[in-house]
Amino acid sequence: MTGRPLIDTRLLGLKVRLRHLRTWLTGGRPLPRKQRRSGRLPGFSFIEILVVLIILALLAGIVGTQLLGEAEKAKAEATKIQMHALDAALNLYRLHNSTYPGTEQGLEALLSRPEVGVLPRNWQGPYLNANNLPHDGWDQPFIYETDGRTFTILSLGADGVDGGTDLNADISSRDL
Repeated sequence: MTGRPLIDTRLLGLKVRLRHLRTWLTGGRPLPRKQRRSGRLPGFSFIEILVVLIILALLAGIVGTQLLGEAEKAKAEATKIQMHALDAALNLYRLHNSTYPGTEQGLEALLSRPEVGVLPRNWQGPYLNANNLPHDGWDQPFIYETDGRTFTILSLGADGVDGGTDLNADISSRDL
C-alpha cells in the first residue's frame, strides 16, 4: 500500500505534545481516571477564579477600612508624643531662664535665642535635637500660648479647624 500512511503523523505528533503538556501540568503525576477519559486538563474555571477574586476584594475592603481608622488613631498618638517632647523642652527652657518663652517668641525660642519680647539672659539651647520644630500628626504646626507661668500647646486635630469631635477634636497639652 502506497500513498497515505495508516496513522497521520501530524496527529501522532499532536498527541505526543499533549501528553507532554499533561505531564508538565500535573508535575509528572498521572491524571485521575475521570480526567483521562474526559481529556480535560487540571485547573480552575473562569467562574471559580472570579469568585475567589470577589472574596479577596471584599476582604481587602473590610481590612482596609479597619487599618485606615487605626492610622488616624496613630496620628493622634504621635501628636501627643510630640507634645510631651515639647513640654519637656519648655520646662528645661524655664529651668534655665525662670520663665517660658513668650507667645510672640513662640516655640522657635527652643531652637534659637529669641530676639523679640523678654530676652532670656541664660539661654542654653537649642532645647530640641531637631533643626526644625515638630509638627502634629497631620503635618500642621502646633499652636503655642503662654502667660509666662503656664503654657498651652494645641493641635487642631485631623480637620485643622478649632473644635471638633473624635479624630477631629483638638488636642491640648493641658489634657495630657
